[in-house]
Amino acid sequence: MSINTATNKNTYTGDNTTTVFSYTFPISDDDQLEVALVTISTGARTVLTKTTHYSVDGVGELTGGNVTMVTAPTTAQKLIVKGTEPLTQETTYTRNDPFPAETHEAALDHLLRAIKYLQEQI
Repeated sequence: MSINTATNKNTYTGDNTTTVFSYTFPISDDDQLEVALVTISTGARTVLTKTTHYSVDGVGELTGGNVTMVTAPTTAQKLIVKGTEPLTQETTYTRNDPFPAETHEAALDHLLRAIKYLQEQI
């Protein structure tokens, strides 16, 4: 897959009703999202737990997917959906084997997601 977006985070203000929120960037595993609620008046931030507070769909989709909250965020809260990426190198190339284009593309995608994750941290 080719990643064509610089987005690594989506932010939404709650409305007491909406429970489905899109994330507009690819992830390869549903653990590669951090979902948090921020209290607007204080800035207090609470990282939510998958399955307890929300579910995820769209894993592996180039355009992202949705986070479905168990409880709608209130008007006093912002919901932040941020991509995370493990900082590991899992691709191994074997000398004199045919070039593994799909494996190479996946490794480049992983590196780009890691760069976007680190950029957000900075």
